[in-house]
Amino acid sequence: MAPMELYAELTDLFVACQGWLFDSLIQPLMFALGLAGYTEMAFDGLEFFLLGILELLIGYLLLRPLEALWPAEKNGRGAAVRLDVIYTLLDRLGAIPLAVFVVLAPVFMEIDGWLRMHDIIPPQLEDWLPGLEQHPLLSFAVYLVILDFFEYWRHRLSHTFGWWWALHSIHHSQRRMTFWTDSRNHLLDDLIAGVWFAVLSLAIGVPPNHFIGLLIALRLVENFSHANTTLDFGPMGDRLVVGPLYHRWHHALELPEGRRFRYGCNFAILLPIWDWIFGTLYLAPQLPATGVLEHDARETQARDSFWAQQKLGLVQMWQALRSRPMI
Repeated sequence: MAPMELYAELTDLFVACQGWLFDSLIQPLMFALGLAGYTEMAFDGLEFFLLGILELLIGYLLLRPLEALWPAEKNGRGAAVRLDVIYTLLDRLGAIPLAVFVVLAPVFMEIDGWLRMHDIIPPQLEDWLPGLEQHPLLSFAVYLVILDFFEYWRHRLSHTFGWWWALHSIHHSQRRMTFWTDSRNHLLDDLIAGVWFAVLSLAIGVPPNHFIGLLIALRLVENFSHANTTLDFGPMGDRLVVGPLYHRWHHALELPEGRRFRYGCNFAILLPIWDWIFGTLYLAPQLPATGVLEHDARETQARDSFWAQQKLGLVQMWQALRSRPMI
């Protein structure tokens, strides 16, 4: 069976499961609660939820054995890791993506309505490369590279601006990295990232049937890059695809020396070529300690507390906005 045929069959199976669950469980419940006007939103929310379960299963089945067999450090399963599990459940089971959808859906509808009224059809990638739509796998790969490029810059900017780093530093506060660490983020930082990804996908005309696959592909790579494992792609492979050792240097407690690394290194999500092109690539065989330097007891105490982290991020963001931005 060809890859695209298998992908189409799996997609049809997923849609069928989603439809059955919605018709037999979610929709009757919505009507019973007097929420019939929100059924379309509930249908989209169910999609996020099911995809999250799928991501969790794939991530756990593939990455947990790697961490058990070839751990980078024997760090146990303490409170810090349990907190990351909570973050992952919130993220993967749809809380954040659904929030992004609720925020953006009315805006997109207004924009779409205005464009239609003025007979404006936003150009898509296929308009520039007409033959691309006849090659779904190539089309998917091109969209993946484009979005990965913009994800590199979103990630780099989150380290550059003081107010944004105040939020993003929550992600770096983990000193016991595992594949769960990928989802440790301030909720506002997650919202910004979700809006960034959705808006760019809309702007370059990502087809709906590609959007979900692109999102899952990048998330699974991020899961792997945070995994507590010594498994890597070798000297050449680590320059082609982001792996655990490559990304561990991004989380290093002490940054590499040099002005070009003053905000960090290895910002790439999928392809290290962006770090190479823009001068932020750093590779070394050592396994550095991970985390952020904590300046007071408040920051140390917030390391393993969800609500303390959320509060700390907002307080430090406000302080950064009141002072001179870090550029």
